[in-house]
Formats: sequence, structure tokens, C-alpha cells
Amino acid sequence: METYHYSQFNHAVVHVALFDDVTNAGAIRSRIVQAARNLGVDGNIEREAVNFAFIDARLISSPLHLQTAIYQALLSEAQGQLRTKTVHSEILWTLNPTNNITEAIRRYGVSDKSTALIVVRVDVSDTPDLQRRMCGIIQGHIVPFQALGRMTDWLIIKKHYKLDSELALKEVQGNLDRERFIIDNIVVSSVAMKSVMT
Repeated sequence: METYHYSQFNHAVVHVALFDDVTNAGAIRSRIVQAARNLGVDGNIEREAVNFAFIDARLISSPLHLQTAIYQALLSEAQGQLRTKTVHSEILWTLNPTNNITEAIRRYGVSDKSTALIVVRVDVSDTPDLQRRMCGIIQGHIVPFQALGRMTDWLIIKKHYKLDSELALKEVQGNLDRERFIIDNIVVSSVAMKSVMT
């Protein structure tokens, strides 16, 4: 698990873990949906239990892509301009190239078929036993972030960002490293500019 500190955002602390070989993605998704529907004390307890951003790791092109989305969500929260209900859902919205919140959650959030997940927790202080709590929700293995490179599905990212006709990619066609470098630059720039463009 990695931890980032953002003193400019009320000393926010962000914990991020990458899980591979996830076997209970459908159950996690159902639990999140049910927690949103439950009312009262039980609902509050369950919402806190799943109070994370669950991100499909296949759609993250680099650690910078993820960190840019987190930063933009924190900035929106600090400015009182969240477009979603929580900073965690704002991260998903920021990752999506369109402004459709439902689409962002469907594309970038946990789905029944997810086998690799990035789990993000934004807090105002270090949260005790956070990794244990994550592992209590997700049936899978925490792996180092260097493993993200083998999980990324570049074709899906190109499809979501509509990059098939991108001239810069056509010029380097066949050079996978160069293509991926360009895709990552486009995606990171899009995430960084999204709040300005809306």
C-alpha cells in the first residue's frame, strides 16, 4: 500500500493499494450498491465499511494517471465543487473522458468481471488498520504498483478516449512503447484539464 500526503488540502492523506487476482468483484459491487440504499445506523456503518474508490486497474495507464485524478478530486472537494456525492466517486468521474457520472462509475468502478482493482481511501489522517480493512473486503492479493503495467488494457483506454484516429499515434504505429507513452500523455492531460473544461 502506498500513502500520499497533501498538506495543501487540509492535510489529506491518501492510501492506495493495487489488488490482483480478485475473485469477489461482483460481491463488492453488490455491497457498494446495497450500502448506498440502506438507511439509518446500519446503513452508515456499511457505507463507512466500503468508503473507498474501487477502480478497475485495467483502465489506468500509469501511476501519474491515477495521482492526477486523485489530485483533481481533492481540488474539487477543497473548492466545494464536487460533481458527485463523495471524493471517492469524484475520482471515478475525473478518470472518465465524458461528464456522465453513471458511465464513469460503470466504466472505471468495480464490475462483476474485475480481476484487478486499485483501492483508494482519502482521509484527513492516517486510518488505523486500513490495509486489513481493505483485505477484509477484497479477496485478492496486494501487489506492488510496478505490476500495474502488465494489467493496463491499452485497447480499452484508446476506445474510451476515442484515440483510434489520433494522428500522433498513427505516426508511431507499430512502436508499442511509443504508442503507450503518447496514450498515457493524452490521458493524463485530459484528466488534468477535465475540471477546467466543465
